[in-house]
Amino acid sequence: MPTSTKIIDVLLVEDDPGDVLMTREAFEDNKLRNRLSVVSDGVSALEFLRKEGEHVDAPTPDLVLLDLNLPRMDGREVLQALKADANLRSIPVVVLTTSEAEEDVVRSYSLHANAYVTKPVDFDRFIEVVRQIDEFFVEVVRLPGR
Repeated sequence: MPTSTKIIDVLLVEDDPGDVLMTREAFEDNKLRNRLSVVSDGVSALEFLRKEGEHVDAPTPDLVLLDLNLPRMDGREVLQALKADANLRSIPVVVLTTSEAEEDVVRSYSLHANAYVTKPVDFDRFIEVVRQIDEFFVEVVRLPGR
């Protein structure tokens, strides 16, 4: 269990309600104190990150967990726009997706993703993967402005 008192803001960009629920449960089960915000499509993700529309008061996330297969604007487009924006590009992005396609891995890294993780289908393994991502970004790495 993490021993840090550091709290980070995490943005989950995920359209599958089951995966959102499992991620929330991973945070709760592991007593992760980080604040989790959720949006369900790529357009909303960029509005959240840019503090536009209903997201004008949104926190600036310290970490983005990004699915690739999203409605309205897919995760690849979100990643490309985020990393092209001078105000947002320093936010670490972990692609968290069901895709195991090598082309998705290569493209994500070429668009400057910080990590690529294939979602496990097993609930307990999924919980463990989310916990490890969280622990790494809270306990191991130093995030900008933290």
